[in-house]
Amino acid sequence: MFNRFKKFFFHRQIKHLALFVDGPNLLRKEFGIDLDLIKREAQKFGSIKIGRVYLNQFASDKLVEATTNQGLVPIISTTDVDVVMACDATEVAFNRSIDVVIFATRDSDFLPALIKAKEHGKETIVLLAEEMSAAALKNTADKVVFLKGKKVSEVKEVSN
Repeated sequence: MFNRFKKFFFHRQIKHLALFVDGPNLLRKEFGIDLDLIKREAQKFGSIKIGRVYLNQFASDKLVEATTNQGLVPIISTTDVDVVMACDATEVAFNRSIDVVIFATRDSDFLPALIKAKEHGKETIVLLAEEMSAAALKNTADKVVFLKGKKVSEVKEVSN
């Protein structure tokens, strides 16, 4: 009872985040985007409470180690990484302690999970590798951050 009262009257100043990184699609040498940049950009929106990097069975030991060193959890899948990530993100949509859901990806495979998060009152943010990627996510998320190499090229507020 006290917790409900406390939540109602004392809104958190710092938002709690869930960060989902689509490793095979985003962590590629040709994009030059690293986990440090992704994590720094996510932290601009609040405190990461759930941070997961989804990798396939071909991920190098160095990438798994880098993920762990960043304080993120590597999720290694022998099946389609997108399915595992979408299921986890949809589950987080029902987590009352999470305020913001962030997807770091290049494709729109996570649109249903993003929509479910919005339906449950979550703020949604996508971190994209290039402006030409994931049109459906760009047009549905509350905010879009374009990553270019080791920096951010643009942040857009989406009016839905």
